[in-house]
Amino acid sequence: MYIDLLLGFITFFTSTIAGIVGIGGGMILVAILPSFLPVNAVIPIHGLTQMTSNFSRAVFGYKDIQFKVIPKFLFGSLLGIGLISSIIYFISLDYVPLFIGIYILLSLWSKKFNDKIKKFESYFLIGFFQTGLSLIVGATGPLSMTLLYKNFEDKDAIVATAAALMSITHIFKVFVFIFFGFAFFDYLGLLVCMIVGAILGSYAGIKLRNKIDGKKFRNILKILLSLLAIKVIISVFL
Repeated sequence: MYIDLLLGFITFFTSTIAGIVGIGGGMILVAILPSFLPVNAVIPIHGLTQMTSNFSRAVFGYKDIQFKVIPKFLFGSLLGIGLISSIIYFISLDYVPLFIGIYILLSLWSKKFNDKIKKFESYFLIGFFQTGLSLIVGATGPLSMTLLYKNFEDKDAIVATAAALMSITHIFKVFVFIFFGFAFFDYLGLLVCMIVGAILGSYAGIKLRNKIDGKKFRNILKILLSLLAIKVIISVFL
């Protein structure tokens, strides 16, 4: 019970971070969970918790969601999760995080790269890769956040829309783990604590985000995304 409550508090903290800037909390949580859970339980438990965190954040900020981007992302996600889940055991994806990290850095800092990639970027492709690769790569969330950062100025629109898109990603991921037979009910007490922490953290994050002006928010988000991208690149070689 002590561990359940501790992870509930940690989830509150990470969900609050995500509620403020839209990203980062999930990556902190997935780095902490292996210290408390069996290896085979880390990604499923993380996926269900993040589904709750993102969905609650989207519900709290539903007025700011840019719904026009969701259909293409949803269609791409369906294809991505279907394809990757069917071939996951037959392919090596060791260097996928490297390419994700490089894409994020170039997309945030290189005007020349953005001019060349603009005609290929779409929410369909982002949905395909973010959701499909989420089964095995823990750093796909920054993909949609990076595109939203470039497409929208308003901080609430960025965070709420990102939460809606990442909710789709994690919902599909959870269904895949259920299909493959992961026993979520074996961790019911832990999940209750983490889900409550995730929802409360989302609410706290929204309240704290209101204290940050839009320009400062975008600068913080750009730096955070860059640091996450660097971390992902480094992890490939460790």
